[in-house]
Amino acid sequence: MTHVAVPRKLPVILSPEEVGRLIAAAPNLKHQAAMSVAYGAGLRVSEVVSLKVGDIDGERMTLRVEQGKGRKDRYAMLSPVLLERLRAWWRLGHAQGKVRHGGWLFPGLDPTDHVSARQLNRAVHLAAATAGIDKRITPHGLRHAFATHLLEQKVDIRVIQVLLGHKRLDTTSLYAAVATDLLRRVISPLDQTSDRPAAEPAPMPAPERPAQ
Repeated sequence: MTHVAVPRKLPVILSPEEVGRLIAAAPNLKHQAAMSVAYGAGLRVSEVVSLKVGDIDGERMTLRVEQGKGRKDRYAMLSPVLLERLRAWWRLGHAQGKVRHGGWLFPGLDPTDHVSARQLNRAVHLAAATAGIDKRITPHGLRHAFATHLLEQKVDIRVIQVLLGHKRLDTTSLYAAVATDLLRRVISPLDQTSDRPAAEPAPMPAPERPAQ
């Protein structure tokens, strides 16, 4: 039996400026906070929507990801900016009776269930249209941007592997192919051959006039 290799497509990566515009254009505070988690902690969309209020640890600055891919628990990073956004959403959601103690961090229309991945996907598409971003982007694209931007900041790829919850390093290595800042910092061997640009070709001499 012959196995045909499936082409591996590179993900579309938003720039940090585009990510900022996208999150700012979120339709409401709940979706803004959820999108901030996807980008700020690098979580999969299934992990974002499944977060509970109790998964936020403001003292240790971590997010508990329960039963992520491969049915494994892990801890994700929680930055000060992300913590503030989650607190802002919690205060509003709790005041509205949507976010309950020990309940879902991002509840759906029925507070007993969490928001669906499809609903978050629609929110991202709406935000992209509002922000004027014509790249094809999904909530998972924010996770791709998280990994790529960390790599461009020279964070060790093995650290990124742990943050993403990847089992294999070669899965994480995909982001080296889309980290454009890394490409720009590499000096081409052509540039090593000379300290100045190649000289322009000398002009052709004018034809001599015949003697009178």
